[in-house]
Amino acid sequence: MKMERLERATIEAEMAGLTGWALNDAASSISKTFKFANFVEAFGFMTEAAIRAEKLNHHPEWFNVYSRVDVTLNTHDAGGLTELDFKLAKAMDKAAARRGV
Repeated sequence: MKMERLERATIEAEMAGLTGWALNDAASSISKTFKFANFVEAFGFMTEAAIRAEKLNHHPEWFNVYSRVDVTLNTHDAGGLTELDFKLAKAMDKAAARRGV
């Protein structure tokens, strides 16, 4: 099932429910940097997020160096943001919170 790209007003409403996520200028992606106590915590976060992403069949663009994980979310097939991006962002925030971030 193809996801529909969200309108700007819907994106802004979804952004209001997130903390620390940034919307790019074109409103086509959101990004956040997570900082953990160490590499093990960062890797645990990535593992938990990967399992959730696989269940959603929606995979992040991310980059990890030691205790930092940079994440960018968008839905390539839709050419922008969909509800999947916000579901995954919320799941990532919960996974990070379990690690004290």
